[in-house]
Amino acid sequence: MGKLSKREAKRRRHQRVRNKVKGKPDRPRLSVYRSLDNIYVQVIDDFAGETLASASTVDTEIKGEIENGGNKEAAKVVGEYIAERALDKGINKVIFDRGGNDYHGRVKALAEAARENGLKF
Repeated sequence: MGKLSKREAKRRRHQRVRNKVKGKPDRPRLSVYRSLDNIYVQVIDDFAGETLASASTVDTEIKGEIENGGNKEAAKVVGEYIAERALDKGINKVIFDRGGNDYHGRVKALAEAARENGLKF
């Protein structure tokens, strides 16, 4: 078996995480997707199969605050917004799903900003 492509390696890492991380109604999953230009985050109840809250650098109110959607500063702003939106819906505890990404850089900045603004995970 040869070396995996970056995309396939990330897909396998994400699948390993998803086999262990399940969002419940009392503790939904905070899922992060990171592209080159933007970062997206959702609070998901896996049992009901629905998104309870979401935020991303393409949201109009967030886009006005940031210059570039693909950096740590943008990730911090998205983390603040997702915490605010989740708390508005009565969600204060979540399970963090890093989406196969390493926990550093933009993913870490988003997680820390969400924690500082009231989400517990």
